[in-house]
Amino acid sequence: MLRNRWRLSPIIVLTGFILFNSACAQNPPFTGQAYVNEEKLVEKSTVLLNNASYLIPLQNLEQLKVASIHFSNVYARNFDSLLNKYTKVTSYNGSDYTGMKSLDDLSSDLKFYNTLVVQVNDADLNNPLLLNFINTNQKVKNVIVALFGSNVGLAKLTNTAVPVIWSQRVNPVSAFYSAQAIFGGVAVTQKLTRYVSPLYNTGMGFVTNKIRLQYTVPEDAGMSTSSLTGIDNIAIEAMQEQATPGCVVLVARDGKVIFNKAYGYHTYSKTMPDKLTDIFDVASMTKISATTMEAMQLTDQGKLNVDSTLGYYLPQARKTNKNDLSVREVLEHQAGLIPDIPTFDKVKPTDHTSDSSAFYPTKVNENYFLRKDYFKDVMWTEMLNSPVKTRGQYVYSDLSMCFMQQVEETVTATPLNVYVQKQFYDPLGMQTAGFLPLYRFSVDQIIPTEDDKKDRHALLDGYVHDPTAALMGGVAGHAGLFASANDLAILYQMMLNRGTYGGVEYIKSATVDKFTAKQSNVSRRGLGFDRWDPMVDHHYPSKLASTESYGHTGFTGTCVWVDPKYNLVYIFLSNRVHPNVSSKLSSLNIRPRIQDVIYEAIQKGM
Repeated sequence: MLRNRWRLSPIIVLTGFILFNSACAQNPPFTGQAYVNEEKLVEKSTVLLNNASYLIPLQNLEQLKVASIHFSNVYARNFDSLLNKYTKVTSYNGSDYTGMKSLDDLSSDLKFYNTLVVQVNDADLNNPLLLNFINTNQKVKNVIVALFGSNVGLAKLTNTAVPVIWSQRVNPVSAFYSAQAIFGGVAVTQKLTRYVSPLYNTGMGFVTNKIRLQYTVPEDAGMSTSSLTGIDNIAIEAMQEQATPGCVVLVARDGKVIFNKAYGYHTYSKTMPDKLTDIFDVASMTKISATTMEAMQLTDQGKLNVDSTLGYYLPQARKTNKNDLSVREVLEHQAGLIPDIPTFDKVKPTDHTSDSSAFYPTKVNENYFLRKDYFKDVMWTEMLNSPVKTRGQYVYSDLSMCFMQQVEETVTATPLNVYVQKQFYDPLGMQTAGFLPLYRFSVDQIIPTEDDKKDRHALLDGYVHDPTAALMGGVAGHAGLFASANDLAILYQMMLNRGTYGGVEYIKSATVDKFTAKQSNVSRRGLGFDRWDPMVDHHYPSKLASTESYGHTGFTGTCVWVDPKYNLVYIFLSNRVHPNVSSKLSSLNIRPRIQDVIYEAIQKGM
């Protein structure tokens, strides 16, 4: 009975593209190999025109404010769903501006957007006011036209100077394809094969390259949809056994997201289903997704040397036993640092209050504010004075990344959260990734973690689960990052690309190779990164992972693994610590078993 109940529970699904809660969406016309076949036909019938300024693929995502306007395109929702995989895009129904409101009113409502994507078909272009809308707005904004229809419609755009993506095929696949082409998720490869007008003549057209993730089906990456059904079974098992209330799984191969599903609910009350866009506390994945990312970039810039010491960068460390610990040792967890320092047990009643003030500014969670300079006076002092016990041995330590945070913030004069947001997350198009998510998102978008009855006396939702990070105000080198699966896929596709994404180099390829490689004979670790374990009986991160694999896990029930041998990114996000910390996710081997299903699917397709 329990199995059947879970199978009938709402599961929000995306397998290459979003399936909406509608009859059409539940039975899409193109799946599996049929989708790939249609995609090939769409590619051959899609042409990009008027792109002399190389606006497409869109660049500088952090500077864009994008609106998508549709009129009678029946696949507008499909189109917009894919646009939103790359950056935040607001949808407008242009038909709402053909009655009491005019297209001039629409232009007024769009004044705070600098990039407009206008979806049109042959029927839409019979309205001369629409052509005027396009030509007027292109004077002050970036305007892109996505045309679905015949050459008759294209001819009506002869006097339009804006980039036009023209697809002669009109179906969900062409909507997905054109949307992805705008951001470089797919390449535009074709030119006009017929004369349409003097402006649109035979042989005209612009070719683009694929520079970002594509969203498609497993068959497009040499796998089969049916071979991945084992992921469903393992995810459902995890919920049946109450290893986690819900989870999201994402698989990208060959630069293509070919599997992305959300399972279960935010909590065991089953009131709010997990969604693909939900934001998770990724816990120790922060170590590589924030702190190590910054370390690599600073290394490229010559501002950080992994063979320099903590004392070189941190004046307060010079008179302590941390003075001669090298950055390399710290990143490898071989500096002899203890795992962590005391947290809430160390907090005195006078150190916190229920209301914020100038004397109690640091918010730990609702109704819990720490006194000014608590970190500097208590936690930082505790870290600096902590013992160095096992130098030269591998001992996993959260303090390692706490020290790295202090090094990086000293070097850049910029808080960790601000640096990674500006240098990585925003320009990459990562819409949810960042620290302190409640400043940007509603609590309903964030997956809750533990119901902390001991220290914080609250359900932790949007506040970091890790106690040390919590007392640091939610921004720490070892924990505090929140993100969706798609955001993390973008970040780690950049890593799989050896530092480049969207046509931009974020980290030099040699630096990526260095940090993700095995560093010593003492452990399997890289610099910051966890790696494949040579102890074969450990099956870590999974039985079938290659020796090139690198990534990290998170205490809240998360992981990311990159496998260059198979051109693979695997992401698993859950809240296994809700409502209380449980070891079932690990004891049932949920994460590695799902990973093995992926490898088995790859091998079947070879």
